[in-house]
Amino acid sequence: MPRQPGTDEIEWQFDALDLRPVERWLTTLPTLSVEPYEQTTITASAQPPQRLVDSYLDTDDWRMANAGFVVRTRRHGRRDDITLKTAPWAEGDGLRQPLEACEELPVSGVGDIGPDGPVGRRVHAIAGRKPLRPVLSVRTRRRSFALCIDGGDAAEIALDDTVIVVGNGQRPMQLRRVEVRVFHEWMDALGPLVLQLRAACGLQPARLSKFEAGLLARGVVIPGPPDLGSTEIGPEVNLGELAYAVLRRQLAVLRQKEPGTRLGEDPEELHDMRVATRRLRAALDLFAEVLPMRSRHFRGELGWLAGVLGAVRDLDVQLQAQEAMVEPGQEELWADLTALLTRERDAARAALLSALDSVRWERLVSGMAAMVQQGPLRRASATRLAALVAVPDLICSRHAAVVKAARRARRSGEAADFHRLRIRCKRLRYSLEFGAELYEERTNPYTRQLAKLQDQLGLMQDAEVAATRLADLATGDANLPASTIFVMGGVAELHRQEMARLLGRLPAEVSRVRGREWLELTTTLDRGRERALALVPPARRTLRVLPDHPVPEQAGETGSAAATAPALVRPDLIRVAGGGENPA
Repeated sequence: MPRQPGTDEIEWQFDALDLRPVERWLTTLPTLSVEPYEQTTITASAQPPQRLVDSYLDTDDWRMANAGFVVRTRRHGRRDDITLKTAPWAEGDGLRQPLEACEELPVSGVGDIGPDGPVGRRVHAIAGRKPLRPVLSVRTRRRSFALCIDGGDAAEIALDDTVIVVGNGQRPMQLRRVEVRVFHEWMDALGPLVLQLRAACGLQPARLSKFEAGLLARGVVIPGPPDLGSTEIGPEVNLGELAYAVLRRQLAVLRQKEPGTRLGEDPEELHDMRVATRRLRAALDLFAEVLPMRSRHFRGELGWLAGVLGAVRDLDVQLQAQEAMVEPGQEELWADLTALLTRERDAARAALLSALDSVRWERLVSGMAAMVQQGPLRRASATRLAALVAVPDLICSRHAAVVKAARRARRSGEAADFHRLRIRCKRLRYSLEFGAELYEERTNPYTRQLAKLQDQLGLMQDAEVAATRLADLATGDANLPASTIFVMGGVAELHRQEMARLLGRLPAEVSRVRGREWLELTTTLDRGRERALALVPPARRTLRVLPDHPVPEQAGETGSAAATAPALVRPDLIRVAGGGENPA
């Protein structure tokens, strides 16, 4: 068929005991009718048979598979292609909706695939400096049939007789599979026809792709993320257990968002990874007393990572805001500015990918993983303190910092002071979220109030960053045309007006930090601490007395021994372990 596989298709995959019933069924197509197309003619025309040689590739640490992709090279006669597909789970009826990109493979092989094609760009981003290597070899004899409705292409049915090389002298694995690809516009018409095909030919939905089936046959298991330890948080945990549960959760998010951040097709993946770095830094600060010394080094390294992530995120936000400003018919006026910001984003993204490919990044994630797997420091007394007892003081100290920053911002009205308030609100909010499960989410009302204030402060910060960047570009060495500089000046002024509007509203918004929700939260914190203290067993008080010494028999005995030996032990000098003198 002339149309190439892609996102405009829906695919079913079925396992078959024998492919001959499917061939016989295809000969009956002209006599079948499909509602609501009873008056149409459906025909199947056989295509020349193909022999396909597929090689599946991945890095030695399975980066592509862990990112949800399968990379495959395929030989069609004298031509080789490389394809990247998503690996979605098949639905109950064998339906898959894969995303797929394909380009021609260089003659010199996979190592020379460029970074600009639809496959090469994604492979370079996700795999980084890790080379792709063959992990599976598959050979298929394919007979294809083009399904036409009234002479127009509507679908393709491929009958595959597949051999998967297992290796080690073992017998190859054999699969017989029927793949049905239907173009979206014919989904409603041909969906019932696919069900008829399945019922008539005894087909079963394929639960595994050829790649998954091949790995299963070879006994290969793709390693998942490492087990970092328990992330359970309940009212009974101590401060050390709470700290490490929080760190494990956020480190897992950081690692989970790396593939999407590398790929760069969804800005929210990078945003989530950046937020995870912030939460990790906040947790390292909040729980510093129960963490080892090396945690301070990790906090600094997370600051470096947040910087390279933030450089890309800020430009994403500015480009999105600018896109919303462009009115129909004015695209040319904005073209140069958009191109300039896009080039800056590309440079920032290149720096980000270089950072994620660096030894520094690998040491950061591996070092933090080792720390959280080790668990709390058992000998530290603060570690064993009940979280419900310790957390209120931690939260109140951060709230005091917020109140102080709020007073200063309201008094000065300067953007820098409101930015400082935003940072402190964020730290307080994270602290509350870390301990929310201790209080059965009763911290949420105040957290929502903080989030509203933080959103307002964040909008002002975004406007300030955008205005500053535009000013720097206009006065820099970009050699922009006068029309573009004029547009940039107008955009910068819009950002300044937005900043002024938000600054006018913020003093009233700041009152949220000490409102009714905060008073209710302090009551919740106090009650939690009282319950935890009531469960603490009384301290064991052990009496220690001075040792007995023999009393001299003769009162007149002299000498150093008699002079230094005490008389009877005085009850009023009995000391209590861990306390002062016994008042008795």
